[in-house]
Amino acid sequence: MGGPRRLAVNKQGHVLNGVLLAVGLGYVLEPAGDIATFRTIAATLVPVTLGALFPDVDTAFGKHRKTLHNLPVLFVFLAYPIYFGNLQYVWVGVLTHYVLDVVGSTRGIALFYPLSSSEFGFPTGVTTSSTYANLVTIIITVLELAVVAVFVHVVPGVTETIIGAFPFDPASGTNVFQ
Repeated sequence: MGGPRRLAVNKQGHVLNGVLLAVGLGYVLEPAGDIATFRTIAATLVPVTLGALFPDVDTAFGKHRKTLHNLPVLFVFLAYPIYFGNLQYVWVGVLTHYVLDVVGSTRGIALFYPLSSSEFGFPTGVTTSSTYANLVTIIITVLELAVVAVFVHVVPGVTETIIGAFPFDPASGTNVFQ
């Protein structure tokens, strides 16, 4: 009767998000649908899914949606590939977990913990026990993939167009009017 408190955690939704995100990343990064696409899916599937589950480890210790649901934890996972050469895609899973908890749930997360315990969330979410939780997860995952696709396929071209519109070459510092 006086056992540890169990929290409602949507592990199924985070696994669904991680798996769908890895498949989507395969097609966004390698759109041909060939061996390279499936190699990218295989390379991202386990790290993204593990990253999507990692923040909920704080249900076993600390304060859920605070201890491992904050920007300092995300920055650690962003730094790992830079300093250690591994965990390249785990940060993607951690980030998408945060997005699901902020946008898809009713509670939000403490992004600035331990400096602040205030939880940030959108008023658009559903409870993790809702019959719509998986649908919301799928919709958010599709939106996440759309953002990735824009950054991979649109932004580089827009950036080149903007730089090409300058009356000088920023790379060389040459002024075309001279």
